[in-house]
Amino acid sequence: MTLKKIRNEVSGTIFSLPYFVAKQNGYFEAEGLDVELVPRDSASAADTSISLIEDHRAVSSFGASPFEEGTTALYRACEWGQVRRTYDTTRGGHVIAKRAAQASQAIIVRPDAPYNIPQDLANVPIGVNFHHGSHYIAIQLLEGFLRDDEIKVVHVEGGNRFLALRDGVVDAVAVMEPWITVAEKLGYKVIAEAHYVGLEIGSPELDADTFEAINRAIRRAVADLKADPYPYVKYLIDNVDPSIVELEPSDFSRSRLRYNNPAPYSEEDFDRTYEWMVKWGLINDDATYGNLVDNLAVKV
Repeated sequence: MTLKKIRNEVSGTIFSLPYFVAKQNGYFEAEGLDVELVPRDSASAADTSISLIEDHRAVSSFGASPFEEGTTALYRACEWGQVRRTYDTTRGGHVIAKRAAQASQAIIVRPDAPYNIPQDLANVPIGVNFHHGSHYIAIQLLEGFLRDDEIKVVHVEGGNRFLALRDGVVDAVAVMEPWITVAEKLGYKVIAEAHYVGLEIGSPELDADTFEAINRAIRRAVADLKADPYPYVKYLIDNVDPSIVELEPSDFSRSRLRYNNPAPYSEEDFDRTYEWMVKWGLINDDATYGNLVDNLAVKV
Protein backbone atom coordinates (compact mmCIF):
# COMPACT_ATOMS: atom_id res chain seq x y z
CA MET A 1 0.00 0.00 0.00
CA THR A 2 1.27 3.46 -0.90
CA LEU A 3 1.12 5.77 2.12
CA LYS A 4 -0.08 9.35 1.80
CA LYS A 5 2.82 11.70 2.54
CA ILE A 6 2.24 14.50 5.06
CA ARG A 7 5.05 16.84 6.05
CA ASN A 8 4.58 18.28 9.52
CA GLU A 9 6.49 21.16 11.12
CA VAL A 10 7.89 20.64 14.64
CA SER A 11 8.61 23.86 16.53
CA GLY A 12 9.09 22.18 19.90
CA THR A 13 9.24 18.50 20.82
CA ILE A 14 7.00 18.98 23.86
CA PHE A 15 4.24 20.34 21.57
CA SER A 16 4.60 17.47 19.09
CA LEU A 17 5.24 14.55 21.45
CA PRO A 18 1.99 12.80 20.41
CA TYR A 19 3.24 12.93 16.82
CA PHE A 20 6.52 11.28 17.84
CA VAL A 21 4.59 8.61 19.76
CA ALA A 22 2.18 7.98 16.88
CA LYS A 23 5.06 7.65 14.44
CA GLN A 24 7.06 5.36 16.74
CA ASN A 25 4.09 3.08 17.41
CA GLY A 26 2.92 2.84 13.81
CA TYR A 27 -0.37 4.66 14.31
CA PHE A 28 0.08 6.91 11.29
CA GLU A 29 0.99 3.98 9.08
CA ALA A 30 -2.16 2.18 10.26
CA GLU A 31 -4.12 5.14 8.90
CA GLY A 32 -2.37 4.97 5.53
CA LEU A 33 -0.15 7.97 6.29
CA ASP A 34 3.56 8.62 6.04
CA VAL A 35 4.03 11.58 8.40
CA GLU A 36 7.41 13.29 8.21
CA LEU A 37 8.33 15.44 11.22
CA VAL A 38 10.25 18.47 9.96
CA PRO A 39 12.15 20.49 12.59
CA ARG A 40 12.29 24.23 12.13
CA ASP A 41 15.70 25.88 12.30
CA SER A 42 16.89 26.48 15.85
CA ALA A 43 20.07 27.71 17.46
CA SER A 44 22.59 25.11 18.51
CA ALA A 45 23.86 24.81 22.05
CA ALA A 46 27.27 25.98 20.84
CA ASP A 47 25.93 29.19 19.26
CA THR A 48 27.31 32.21 21.11
CA SER A 49 26.16 34.97 18.75
CA ILE A 50 23.20 35.98 20.92
CA SER A 51 21.57 39.38 20.62
CA LEU A 52 18.54 40.90 22.34
CA ILE A 53 15.67 42.63 20.52
CA GLU A 54 13.29 44.84 22.50
CA ASP A 55 10.56 45.57 19.90
CA HIS A 56 8.36 42.62 18.93
CA ARG A 57 7.49 44.42 15.68
CA ALA A 58 11.07 43.81 14.52
CA VAL A 59 10.58 40.03 14.63
CA SER A 60 8.53 37.92 12.21
CA SER A 61 5.73 35.90 13.76
CA PHE A 62 6.75 32.96 11.56
CA GLY A 63 10.54 33.21 11.52
CA ALA A 64 12.17 30.48 9.44
CA SER A 65 9.01 28.40 9.22
CA PRO A 66 8.76 25.50 6.76
CA PHE A 67 4.97 25.92 6.95
CA GLU A 68 4.95 29.51 5.74
CA GLU A 69 7.57 28.61 3.14
CA GLY A 70 5.07 26.10 1.75
CA THR A 71 6.92 22.86 2.46
CA THR A 72 4.78 21.48 5.32
CA ALA A 73 1.03 21.02 5.72
CA LEU A 74 0.70 21.31 9.52
CA TYR A 75 2.25 23.36 12.29
CA ARG A 76 1.39 23.56 16.01
CA ALA A 77 2.36 26.18 18.54
CA CYS A 78 0.82 28.37 21.26
CA GLU A 79 -2.71 29.75 20.89
CA TRP A 80 -1.69 33.42 20.78
CA GLY A 81 1.11 32.88 18.28
CA GLN A 82 -1.08 30.85 15.96
CA VAL A 83 -3.78 33.51 15.99
CA ARG A 84 -1.12 36.04 15.01
CA ARG A 85 0.36 33.77 12.32
CA THR A 86 -2.97 33.12 10.65
CA TYR A 87 -3.37 36.90 10.55
CA ASP A 88 0.11 37.35 9.02
CA THR A 89 0.24 34.35 6.68
CA THR A 90 0.69 34.84 2.97
CA ARG A 91 0.10 31.14 2.36
CA GLY A 92 -3.54 31.09 3.44
CA GLY A 93 -3.19 28.89 6.52
CA HIS A 94 -5.99 28.71 9.09
CA VAL A 95 -6.36 27.55 12.65
CA ILE A 96 -7.95 24.12 12.29
CA ALA A 97 -8.02 22.71 15.85
CA LYS A 98 -6.68 22.85 19.36
CA ARG A 99 -3.52 20.77 19.55
CA ALA A 100 -3.17 17.81 21.90
CA ALA A 101 -0.35 19.30 23.98
CA GLN A 102 -1.23 21.51 26.95
CA ALA A 103 2.33 22.51 27.65
CA SER A 104 3.73 24.83 30.29
CA GLN A 105 6.18 27.69 30.32
CA ALA A 106 8.04 28.89 33.39
CA ILE A 107 9.92 32.08 34.18
CA ILE A 108 13.23 31.01 35.71
CA VAL A 109 16.26 32.75 37.21
CA ARG A 110 19.72 31.63 38.21
CA PRO A 111 20.21 29.97 41.62
CA ASP A 112 22.02 33.00 43.07
CA ALA A 113 19.61 35.60 41.63
CA PRO A 114 18.04 38.10 44.06
CA TYR A 115 14.60 37.40 42.56
CA ASN A 116 12.17 35.13 44.39
CA ILE A 117 8.64 36.32 43.59
CA PRO A 118 7.04 37.85 40.49
CA GLN A 119 7.14 41.37 41.94
CA ASP A 120 10.93 41.12 42.06
CA LEU A 121 10.95 41.10 38.25
CA ALA A 122 9.64 44.65 37.89
CA ASN A 123 11.63 46.26 35.05
CA VAL A 124 13.88 43.18 34.74
CA PRO A 125 14.26 42.14 31.07
CA ILE A 126 12.94 38.60 30.58
CA GLY A 127 14.29 36.64 27.64
CA VAL A 128 11.58 35.19 25.38
CA ASN A 129 10.95 34.20 21.78
CA PHE A 130 8.69 36.91 20.38
CA HIS A 131 5.35 35.67 18.98
CA HIS A 132 5.78 32.29 20.66
CA GLY A 133 4.49 30.90 23.94
CA SER A 134 7.33 32.26 26.06
CA HIS A 135 6.50 35.81 24.93
CA TYR A 136 2.82 35.69 25.73
CA ILE A 137 2.97 33.56 28.86
CA ALA A 138 5.64 35.80 30.41
CA ILE A 139 3.29 38.78 30.10
CA GLN A 140 0.30 36.85 31.39
CA LEU A 141 2.21 35.43 34.34
CA LEU A 142 3.34 38.89 35.46
CA GLU A 143 0.44 41.22 34.67
CA GLY A 144 -1.38 40.17 37.84
CA PHE A 145 1.60 41.27 39.95
CA LEU A 146 3.13 44.21 38.07
CA ARG A 147 2.01 47.36 36.30
CA ASP A 148 2.02 46.97 32.53
CA ASP A 149 4.96 49.35 32.12
CA GLU A 150 7.01 47.29 34.59
CA ILE A 151 6.85 44.14 32.43
CA LYS A 152 9.91 43.96 30.18
CA VAL A 153 10.29 41.16 27.64
CA VAL A 154 13.15 40.90 25.14
CA HIS A 155 13.64 38.55 22.22
CA VAL A 156 16.68 36.27 22.46
CA GLU A 157 17.98 36.10 18.90
CA GLY A 158 20.50 33.54 17.70
CA GLY A 159 20.81 31.31 20.75
CA ASN A 160 19.24 29.10 23.38
CA ARG A 161 17.35 31.07 26.07
CA PHE A 162 18.48 28.84 28.91
CA LEU A 163 22.13 29.30 27.92
CA ALA A 164 21.56 33.05 27.62
CA LEU A 165 20.39 32.98 31.24
CA ARG A 166 23.18 30.69 32.41
CA ASP A 167 25.81 32.85 30.76
CA GLY A 168 24.48 36.15 32.13
CA VAL A 169 23.14 37.62 28.88
CA VAL A 170 19.77 38.06 30.63
CA ASP A 171 18.72 37.65 34.25
CA ALA A 172 15.42 35.85 33.66
CA VAL A 173 13.91 33.78 30.85
CA ALA A 174 10.68 31.99 30.04
CA VAL A 175 11.22 28.39 28.90
CA MET A 176 9.27 25.21 28.18
CA GLU A 177 10.20 21.57 28.65
CA PRO A 178 12.76 20.08 28.64
CA TRP A 179 14.40 23.33 29.81
CA ILE A 180 12.27 23.67 32.94
CA THR A 181 13.52 20.25 34.02
CA VAL A 182 17.09 21.23 33.09
CA ALA A 183 16.75 24.35 35.23
CA GLU A 184 15.33 22.50 38.23
CA LYS A 185 18.01 19.79 38.07
CA LEU A 186 20.68 22.51 38.10
CA GLY A 187 19.10 24.36 41.03
CA TYR A 188 17.60 27.30 39.15
CA LYS A 189 14.54 29.01 40.64
CA VAL A 190 11.08 28.92 39.08
CA ILE A 191 9.36 32.27 39.70
CA ALA A 192 6.05 31.50 37.97
CA GLU A 193 4.65 28.82 35.68
CA ALA A 194 1.43 28.12 33.78
CA HIS A 195 -0.02 25.61 31.35
CA TYR A 196 -1.71 26.86 28.21
CA VAL A 197 -3.53 25.69 25.11
CA GLY A 198 -2.00 25.48 21.66
CA LEU A 199 -3.41 25.39 18.15
CA GLU A 200 -2.83 23.54 14.91
CA ILE A 201 -2.68 25.55 11.72
CA GLY A 202 -3.15 23.80 8.41
CA SER A 203 -2.42 24.60 4.79
CA PRO A 204 -5.25 25.21 2.32
CA GLU A 205 -4.42 21.86 0.70
CA LEU A 206 -5.03 19.83 3.89
CA ASP A 207 -8.46 18.18 3.68
CA ALA A 208 -10.74 17.19 6.55
CA ASP A 209 -10.50 13.44 5.90
CA THR A 210 -6.71 13.47 6.04
CA PHE A 211 -6.72 15.58 9.20
CA GLU A 212 -9.20 13.21 10.84
CA ALA A 213 -6.94 10.27 9.96
CA ILE A 214 -4.05 12.13 11.59
CA ASN A 215 -6.19 12.77 14.66
CA ARG A 216 -7.20 9.12 14.98
CA ALA A 217 -3.51 8.33 15.28
CA ILE A 218 -2.97 11.25 17.68
CA ARG A 219 -5.81 10.11 19.94
CA ARG A 220 -4.13 6.72 20.26
CA ALA A 221 -0.86 8.44 21.12
CA VAL A 222 -2.57 10.66 23.70
CA ALA A 223 -3.95 7.53 25.38
CA ASP A 224 -0.41 6.14 25.55
CA LEU A 225 0.95 9.35 27.06
CA LYS A 226 -1.82 9.49 29.62
CA ALA A 227 -1.15 5.89 30.61
CA ASP A 228 2.61 6.43 30.98
CA PRO A 229 4.59 9.27 29.40
CA TYR A 230 8.01 8.17 30.62
CA PRO A 231 8.86 5.77 27.76
CA TYR A 232 8.60 8.80 25.45
CA VAL A 233 10.50 11.54 27.31
CA LYS A 234 13.59 10.27 25.48
CA TYR A 235 12.54 12.63 22.69
CA LEU A 236 12.77 15.55 25.12
CA ILE A 237 16.09 14.37 26.52
CA ASP A 238 17.48 14.30 22.98
CA ASN A 239 16.96 18.09 22.84
CA VAL A 240 19.53 18.70 25.60
CA ASP A 241 23.27 18.52 25.01
CA PRO A 242 24.70 16.29 27.79
CA SER A 243 27.43 18.89 28.31
CA ILE A 244 24.72 21.13 29.82
CA VAL A 245 23.24 18.44 32.05
CA GLU A 246 22.48 14.74 31.72
CA LEU A 247 18.77 14.10 32.12
CA GLU A 248 17.01 10.92 33.17
CA PRO A 249 13.32 10.16 32.55
CA SER A 250 12.67 10.32 36.28
CA ASP A 251 13.79 13.98 36.31
CA PHE A 252 10.57 14.99 34.54
CA SER A 253 7.46 15.91 36.49
CA ARG A 254 4.51 13.92 35.19
CA SER A 255 2.18 16.81 36.03
CA ARG A 256 3.86 18.89 33.30
CA LEU A 257 3.24 16.27 30.62
CA ARG A 258 -0.40 17.07 29.88
CA TYR A 259 -2.06 15.86 26.69
CA ASN A 260 -5.69 15.70 25.61
CA ASN A 261 -7.43 14.82 22.38
CA PRO A 262 -7.44 17.52 19.68
CA ALA A 263 -10.65 19.57 19.72
CA PRO A 264 -12.32 22.40 17.82
CA TYR A 265 -11.23 25.97 18.61
CA SER A 266 -14.27 27.90 19.74
CA GLU A 267 -15.22 31.49 18.98
CA GLU A 268 -15.40 32.20 22.71
CA ASP A 269 -11.80 31.06 23.15
CA PHE A 270 -10.74 33.13 20.16
CA ASP A 271 -12.48 36.28 21.38
CA ARG A 272 -10.88 36.11 24.81
CA THR A 273 -7.39 35.65 23.39
CA TYR A 274 -7.80 38.15 20.56
CA GLU A 275 -9.03 40.92 22.88
CA TRP A 276 -6.02 40.40 25.14
CA MET A 277 -3.62 40.51 22.18
CA VAL A 278 -5.18 43.72 20.88
CA LYS A 279 -4.84 45.26 24.36
CA TRP A 280 -1.08 44.59 24.33
CA GLY A 281 -0.61 45.70 20.71
CA LEU A 282 0.28 42.17 19.61
CA ILE A 283 -2.20 42.07 16.73
CA ASN A 284 -4.32 44.60 14.86
CA ASP A 285 -7.99 45.03 15.73
CA ASP A 286 -9.37 44.13 12.29
CA ALA A 287 -9.24 40.31 12.46
CA THR A 288 -12.26 38.06 12.92
CA TYR A 289 -12.84 34.47 13.97
CA GLY A 290 -14.31 33.70 10.56
CA ASN A 291 -11.20 34.98 8.78
CA LEU A 292 -8.64 33.12 10.88
CA VAL A 293 -10.33 29.88 12.00
CA ASP A 294 -11.59 26.99 9.88
CA ASN A 295 -12.13 24.02 12.17
CA LEU A 296 -11.70 20.79 10.23
CA ALA A 297 -13.52 17.64 11.31
CA VAL A 298 -12.31 16.91 14.83
CA LYS A 299 -13.92 14.43 17.19
CA VAL A 300 -13.69 15.44 20.84
